[in-house]
This record gives sequence, C-alpha cells and structure tokens, in this order.
Amino acid sequence: MFFQLLDDNPGFPDPALAEEDGLLAIGGDLSTERLLIAYSNGIFPWFSEGEPILWYSPHERCVIYPDKIKISKSMQKVLNQQVFKITFDQAFAEVIRNCATTERKGQDGTWITNEMQEAYISLHQQGYAHSVEVWLEDKLVGGLYGLKVNRVFCGESMFSHVSNASKAALIFLSKMNIDLIDCQLPNDHLMSLGAEMIVRELYMELLQAP
Repeated sequence: MFFQLLDDNPGFPDPALAEEDGLLAIGGDLSTERLLIAYSNGIFPWFSEGEPILWYSPHERCVIYPDKIKISKSMQKVLNQQVFKITFDQAFAEVIRNCATTERKGQDGTWITNEMQEAYISLHQQGYAHSVEVWLEDKLVGGLYGLKVNRVFCGESMFSHVSNASKAALIFLSKMNIDLIDCQLPNDHLMSLGAEMIVRELYMELLQAP
C-alpha cells in the first residue's frame, strides 16, 4: 500500500513500507522542509505533469561509489586533453532547464515539471542543491544536478548535448568530497560507468553517516 500525505505535516511514513516498485506516498507539496525530510530518509519525488506528487523509496538503490567509477581509455583521453571546461554551481537554473527539455530516447515529455524546477532552484539558492556544468567553447553542453545529504550526493538528472559531456560531469562529481553518488534508478548508461545496486538498508546507513 502507499500513503496519502497530509498538507499540514511534512513527515513521511517508514520508507520500508514502500510498494514493490518503490512508491511510498502520494500528495503533499514540494516545500523546502518536505524535500529535505524526504532526501534525508531516502525518499524522492517522481511524477509527470498533471499527476499528483508521487514519492518513491526503492527497495534497491542504484549507486556509484566514487572510487569505482569506470573511465574508458577514450574518456580518459578526452579528460587529459581538457576538451571541456567543467564548473560547479555556476549555472544551476540552466542545468535543470536543460535536463527538463533535452529529448531522451523512449521518453515522452519530462518529469521535471515547472513546479519541480522552481522547488530545486529554491533549494539551490538555500545551499542544498548543486550542479555540475560542462562547457565547450563557452557553451553549456552537459551537466547534472542533485542534493548533497551528509556525504552522499543524491543525483536527480543529467543531460548531454555532445558526446561524453554527461560522463565528464559525473567523473568530475566523483572527485569531490563525497562517499557515494545516488543514481536512484538504474539504466544502461549508469551501469556502464560502474553503477551497482545496493539494498535500502545499506543505502540508509551510508546516507545517515556523518
């Protein structure tokens, strides 16, 4: 079963009660308080335009340990040649807008609604959400954004307009002062970069470590 959230209570039920697909709760809002409580408990919003807010906490989590990220020889060459300029927290709003508007194979529309964009831009302005930007000749060509909770970076989305740009962003992120990159749900691209699945209990242990 999943739970209906109360408008006047920003809390969540026990994430272990989530359905098989990870759906835990429905409703609520995208206030800063609720989002921070959610991420601190391994919960994230994921819904499409026109749907109520859906909150997920998967029983298995797709993660990347920074020291296990896979860098191919061709990618290492790109990094060595400094093809890209990579920055941190310099263009958060542009990154999230690109993540929302970049077309993806097999995906109709976006789950990064205007409401989501506004909520995460607010989180960024308050110092909770961060972005990595990848530039080619002063043009933004790739990047990613997410929230940092203790020593875990909870990745939300990434985009790439040229080959290797999102990989460069992820590799840059892996060299920052974090113990884990949370990718939430697996895909072939992430798995090829060294992502692996861990159970929620281990994820929560890593998330809550100081």
